[in-house]
Amino acid sequence: MRYLVCILFVFCSFQKKQPIPVLIIDGFSNHDWKQTSDLTKRILEESGRFKVDVFTVVPDSAWPAFKQYAVVIQNTNNIFDQTIRWPGKVEQELENYVRKGGALYVLHSGNNAFPHWEEYNKMIGIGWRSRTTGYAIQVDSNKHIIRIPPGEGEGTGHGSRFNAVVQILNRHPINKGYPAQWKTASTEVYNYPRGPAENLTVLSYAYDSSATHKMWPVEWIVKYGKGHVYSSSMGHLWKGETYPLSYRCIGFQTTMIRVTEWLATGKVTYPVPANFPTADAISLRDETDLP
Repeated sequence: MRYLVCILFVFCSFQKKQPIPVLIIDGFSNHDWKQTSDLTKRILEESGRFKVDVFTVVPDSAWPAFKQYAVVIQNTNNIFDQTIRWPGKVEQELENYVRKGGALYVLHSGNNAFPHWEEYNKMIGIGWRSRTTGYAIQVDSNKHIIRIPPGEGEGTGHGSRFNAVVQILNRHPINKGYPAQWKTASTEVYNYPRGPAENLTVLSYAYDSSATHKMWPVEWIVKYGKGHVYSSSMGHLWKGETYPLSYRCIGFQTTMIRVTEWLATGKVTYPVPANFPTADAISLRDETDLP
């Protein structure tokens, strides 16, 4: 009997230690998608919680099955050439995957992509869209959501990057234990993010000191069928940069790990580190401290 109990304990312990399978999709973007995918993979795997595969889109490539993964990270962007698209069959497979309970992490400029794809617009909730497309979401001084109708306001944009103070709007397992305000390094705050904005919850927002002098969402989640989608304007990595401040930010790295764990399991066990940023100060890994 003791032997059987021992075997079961070892088996259960082994099962608990199995890493969560994550898929990053890349291959085209106006951003540095190769380095973005590499750093994302490094950050997630360093936590010890994930095994990350990267699929790079090439013409006529055989796509992996989404159902093999707990989370899909979308790191493609066709903003400057909308003829570049995922195959129609793959679009439908992603829709079905999320609708049936899968999880999608839309990484930074991934929400600039695919304006033609109606269900993708629903999945991301809001993103980089024209003035006539969907509702723009703004946060007012009383922390209330303002829905700006199509044709009013502006199309999505952003000013210069700056050290933005991220302010929690809705508490959630992802930001449990975070200070009410924390400063992230060299980020873009999207103004007038637009879309269907259905089944959407804004987790955090920031004051746009570089352009509009208004407050806009930084992170949001969308319920799509039985699945969940997370999007954020954090995670900018431009061509010519190497391990930039935005990716060295302890707050961003912590959030990326916690988001992916929540998407995969519905829970967050990754701790908030002691050196997490405060409202007054950013917190960075050293430029030589690559994950």
